[in-house]
Amino acid sequence: MPEQEVEIVEVGARDGLQNEPEVVPTATKIALIERLVAAGARRIEVASFVHPKRVPQMADAEAVVAGLPVRPDVTYIGLVLNERGLERALATRDAAGHGIDEIGLVAVAADGFGRANQGMDWQTSVESACRIARRAAADGMRTQATVSVCWGDPFEGEVPLARVIEIVTRLAEAGLAEIALADTIGVAVPVRVTALFERAREAVPNVRLRAHFHNTRNMAIANCWAAHETGVRVFDASLGGLGGCPFAPKATGNVATEDVVYLFERSGIATGLDLEALIATNHWLTEKLGRPLPSMVGRAGGFPQARGDGSSQARGCARS
Repeated sequence: MPEQEVEIVEVGARDGLQNEPEVVPTATKIALIERLVAAGARRIEVASFVHPKRVPQMADAEAVVAGLPVRPDVTYIGLVLNERGLERALATRDAAGHGIDEIGLVAVAADGFGRANQGMDWQTSVESACRIARRAAADGMRTQATVSVCWGDPFEGEVPLARVIEIVTRLAEAGLAEIALADTIGVAVPVRVTALFERAREAVPNVRLRAHFHNTRNMAIANCWAAHETGVRVFDASLGGLGGCPFAPKATGNVATEDVVYLFERSGIATGLDLEALIATNHWLTEKLGRPLPSMVGRAGGFPQARGDGSSQARGCARS
């Protein structure tokens, strides 16, 4: 991974905004993506090609993609759940190659969420993802997949680790070179994150593993570190900690991009992202949405820089 030690896939414009109660204008979505690019984001999930009645917030997917800046150094990702979605994503490509650059697929690790989210059980969802992956590859599209509810299903509870490994193995056999393990409802804890990623790495050693955590129970940042300790170097994150799923009760936002950047940069691990620019974008989006965003670093700011001899900081510590 040139010039950086971890890669952050910014999902705020899709996974972040999809659960907002008020439809966000297309121009605001495009402006958000432009700001994220300016902050250093180079892989961005920009739209979901799903039925607009299911996810109204994503009804303008084609319009968003059409308005994106042409940046050969940026990969724009479109989420696809079925063949019709793939056709829509492929249709965004013009003669110059502008449009969706990468297809994101979803396989579900439990029947309860699978039926609520995609209208199919977990076995069928895996078969569908494998089939779409092969078709996308035939059309020359880079494709990756996310396995949802790896650590727990909102309707069924615990998800067997062996089932997740079976799914990851089947996706790898279908040709997917990158697979994300997702804690869709935010129930994972570090020790279980470590166990699952270690098993997945043993099962598919040639696949690039990605981590996707939600912060429902305030575990996401710790889980990121646990995943990193197992060798994971690609992380999904959402500006401001926005997110949630319309089909997962009580599922709150993704781990915040600002918080993840702070974690890794302060640990000496480069991300390629400008934290101050992300915080500024957080404040801009706060105004657009009319409410504060969950990110802790977005509210507190980065680590304060010393001023002068540092005496003012020292006095502040003495009073606390």
